[in-house]
This record gives sequence, C-alpha cells and structure tokens, in this order.
Amino acid sequence: MTPIVQEDSTPSIPLSALEHHAYCPRQAVLIHLDGYFDANVDTIRGDLAHAAVDSGGPGKDRDGTRVWRSLPVVSHTLRVHGVCDVVRFESTGHVPVEHKSGAYRPGGPADVQVAAQALCLKEMFGTPVPTGVIFAGADRRRHVVDIDAPLRARVVETTRALRALLAGVFLPAPVNDRRCRRCSLREGCMPDVPVDPGTLFTARPEASWDD
Repeated sequence: MTPIVQEDSTPSIPLSALEHHAYCPRQAVLIHLDGYFDANVDTIRGDLAHAAVDSGGPGKDRDGTRVWRSLPVVSHTLRVHGVCDVVRFESTGHVPVEHKSGAYRPGGPADVQVAAQALCLKEMFGTPVPTGVIFAGADRRRHVVDIDAPLRARVVETTRALRALLAGVFLPAPVNDRRCRRCSLREGCMPDVPVDPGTLFTARPEASWDD
C-alpha cells in the first residue's frame, strides 16, 4: 500500500510496523527502514493463513454477520494506516479481526496491532470500537481483546517510539533472547554478534547464553 502522507508531510506508519516494534524494535527498523526481510516457515505459514481474507470485499461470516475483508483503514490523528484482515459489522459496532498463524499470547504484540486497527475504525466511522479479535491458527480460536485505556495508551506510545526510530540513523542493539530463535531476520540481524567488538573474545556468563 502507498504510504499516506499528512498535511505536515510526516509519512504515515504501517500498522504492521507497530506489531514489529512491539515484538522487537530492531526487527521493525530492519524491515521498515532498511527494507530487509527474509522468509521462513512461520512467515510462509502466515501468508497461507491470510489467503482466505486477502481476497477482499464484502461478505458474511459463518454466523451470518456482515463482514468486510481486507478493509483499508487510516488514522490521521496517529498518522498510521494499514489493512484490517476482517471487520465484522455487528449490532454493537465494528470489530476488527486480525488473523495470526501461530498461538495467541495475551498482552503480546498482536494486541497492539488490533488495538491500532480499532482506533483507526473509531476515527473513520465515528463510533466506539471497544473490542478486537485475534484469530489464532494454532488453536483455531478467536481471542477477544479489550481495547481499554492502557492498551490505547500503549498504541500511542509504540507509535511515538517507532516514529522516532524511523526518523533516526541508529539500529537498535539486538536483544539476543528467545525471540530471536524463530525470527526470519536472524541471519541478517546477527543477534549473536557482540555490540562491542572488543568483547568478541570475552567469555559470557553461563546465565546469559541463549541455548
């Protein structure tokens, strides 16, 4: 999608970048600033999981609720944009549904992404969006996410922090923890390389090894 540029000429940030930053700031910069991406079995599985919703357009869910697949959304307040996998038009309002191929982790990065979608929908349609849904392929279940004040504040803070990183010139230091094990960017990110080259031949304490 072509980035949406606001009147102040500040580029809009993709919603997917918010999830990447919530997972790992270094990952977000590598993808959205350096243009580096590599696929692995998890990203391919995710692409396949999105095949059904990427067709786009109106339709109905299994329970008969009207839905719109691949709905473009934007918030001019936050200066973010993206595409909702599915938006359910329920009697109580709009509900964004984000599809993930893996397991759902409450409070994880996916919550930030679906909450940002909810804020976009609220701004576009002028109605409250109190909940979102994460559909996890690992258990084939829908997990309801309450878009409460702390989560909305987290979206705002994540957007602010990411915007500052994308406007800078420094790549955040690698975290080199369990998040790196299945990351498709591991080869190019090189989280095992010490930030300080002078420590390259210095033995690390046993507790700091990620094995």
